[in-house]
Amino acid sequence: MPDLLLELRSEEIPARMQRKAAGDLKKLVTDALVEAGLTYEGAREYWTPRRLTLDIRGLTARSADQREERKGPRTDAPEGAIAGFLRGAGLSSVSEAQVVSDPKKGDFYVAVISKPGRPAEEIIADVMPGIIRNFPWPKSMRWGAASMPKGARFAGIDGKGPESLRWVRPLQSIVCVFGPEHEETQVIPFEIDGLVASNVTYGHRFHAPDAITVRRFDDYVTSLEKAKVMLDADRRKDVILHDARDLAFANGLELVEDEGLLEEVSGLVEWPHVLMGEFEADYLEIPSEIIRLTIKTNQKCFVTRPQSGGEGLSNRFILVSNIEAKDGGKEIMHGNGKVVRARLSDAKHFWTRDQGDMPDLDTLKESAAKFDLDLNKPLDQRMAKLDALNVTFHAKLGTQGERVRRIRDLAAELAPIVGADPALVDRAAVLAKADLRTEAVGEFPELQGLMGRKYAMLQGEDVKVAAAIEDHWKPNGPSDRLPEDKVGLTVALADKLDTLVGFWAIDEKPTGSKDPFALRRAALGVVRILLERKVRLPLYKTLVAANIEAALVGKADVKINEAVLFDLLSFFHDRLKVYLRDQGARHDLIDAVLTPDADDLLLVARRVEALTAFITSEDGKNLLAGTKRAVQLLAAEEKKGTVVADGVSEQLLKLDAEKALWAAVVVASKEASDAVAKEDFRSAMEALSKLRVPVDKFFEDVLVNDEDTAIRANRLALLKAIREATATVADFSKISG
Repeated sequence: MPDLLLELRSEEIPARMQRKAAGDLKKLVTDALVEAGLTYEGAREYWTPRRLTLDIRGLTARSADQREERKGPRTDAPEGAIAGFLRGAGLSSVSEAQVVSDPKKGDFYVAVISKPGRPAEEIIADVMPGIIRNFPWPKSMRWGAASMPKGARFAGIDGKGPESLRWVRPLQSIVCVFGPEHEETQVIPFEIDGLVASNVTYGHRFHAPDAITVRRFDDYVTSLEKAKVMLDADRRKDVILHDARDLAFANGLELVEDEGLLEEVSGLVEWPHVLMGEFEADYLEIPSEIIRLTIKTNQKCFVTRPQSGGEGLSNRFILVSNIEAKDGGKEIMHGNGKVVRARLSDAKHFWTRDQGDMPDLDTLKESAAKFDLDLNKPLDQRMAKLDALNVTFHAKLGTQGERVRRIRDLAAELAPIVGADPALVDRAAVLAKADLRTEAVGEFPELQGLMGRKYAMLQGEDVKVAAAIEDHWKPNGPSDRLPEDKVGLTVALADKLDTLVGFWAIDEKPTGSKDPFALRRAALGVVRILLERKVRLPLYKTLVAANIEAALVGKADVKINEAVLFDLLSFFHDRLKVYLRDQGARHDLIDAVLTPDADDLLLVARRVEALTAFITSEDGKNLLAGTKRAVQLLAAEEKKGTVVADGVSEQLLKLDAEKALWAAVVVASKEASDAVAKEDFRSAMEALSKLRVPVDKFFEDVLVNDEDTAIRANRLALLKAIREATATVADFSKISG
């Protein structure tokens, strides 16, 4: 069976787009071929900075013939109906249709439409131009004549024909070769905007600029390798990583690994060559996070540290070149070193300036008084500046200063619940956003919090306050760590709850896959803090008591009422379900426990845990079966309008089985209720498990729908009592099985 080799070669594709683009190409091409009636054994995509490549193996040489029978109208139908049928079937007269007899419906026309299969070459040539022309790049461009205004176009491009090609960077050549593994291959020469597919490609831009003729994938890879192009991106990553480790080790150092940077750098080079640069040791006075980000962001280089361990870095860095320089890379290392030193000089300037006084302290006194700030301390000055400048947090939710005030008030409400020192919480809440006005964070926004912690320690803040300034952003996802202690937990909760309530108040909730303000992440952060740090926080009651709406008075379109808060509570429930399912909890058990007004998420999680343990036990399984039978029978009778007594009358209990069940229900209900009040859910389950035997005996010996309406109503009331007893723990009707 033949194979297909496709290569789209262009100028440099941004590294962040390459992996997805190669995957998109594979899906678009294989889907189009399958839809056209072809099959294939396997397909794999490849990419370099200058090419997307697709290798499809075992493609069928021709699509299958198709035969379709299309039923038409009766032979005595009106002429218009028959004419419409013929047009739709592509027939010129009724003589080309078959007549089929049906004993019940009479004679009617049938059109037999045969579609012969098509050669794979024809199908490929047909689908490829559309795939290339409509390729889903996040950003694309026109170039050459096609990029000129309509009135200035030339060489036949006047805007009247098909839309000119848009590609991420100028597309330079297309390879499309098709054929069996051991026979001659052929070029499928489709054309798009003057580019005709061929069997010619080019290697490394500098090392091997000559044309390369290819026949199939294997010699294509070999030829590219000789032309200094390593096609496999994962192999490039592996080469870069191991060479960087080895080079660092040879110099007595250890590579600081960075998977994101490794992915990006592998997308910048076709022939990786690892080198080591150096900068002055004086720059190591700058925090290592700033050094690492400076070198990574500006030069796409890796940093190193001494093999002895510790958090400090060395003054050597690893760079990856796309060429093998004749001088061994001396000029490349020298040039990168110059740029790195210049960037580190800027970073050192930011670091030093952030520790000094601001020039306009007299204008910050009002803001300082508002937040109890000490203008002798640099971080306090920057918080005062953040407030004085009226930096906007959100157009409808006010300034950053107003937000800090809300977080401060909410944190004060939360501190006793979490068990944190109120004074430390207040100080941390006031300084949490101060580093937004530092020059280091202005240059590297991803250092928010971390730089605040460093500056707080430099000005002598309590270590818990400093840690909370960094940690109030956390957790930033399902795998991120939680705040270190209760002060950080409190401020983190206040920050996230203020964000969520605020955006709910202005009706800026996540929709579908869109979540521009990361509200799902904030809600998951709250869920993780409450459950993993075992914080008992009644969310709804806390948010009502915090009176956040009062802090938002005067803001446009702000509304915080019962409906808004219950909708937000439902959002928390959704995040809680996701979290618990990821922890292995069954969805039906979560639904059985979670009620719309449940606002203590830790309590919900404990209920789910207890129910999971109980329902998997033998008693639990049997009780579930009996309880569901009782509840379903009761629900069916209620639906029919059958009378159910308001309560169980002992005088109407005639049989021993129903008397025994009622006695068991009374005892189990009290024991379960008492256990739930103490939040001892396991004991509540054990109390309910005592119903198992009397419930089974009841259904063996008792006919619920007795002819006597009073007895029937009383027995249904007994079933209702079972439902109410089990409902103290969970809604058993929602449990599957």
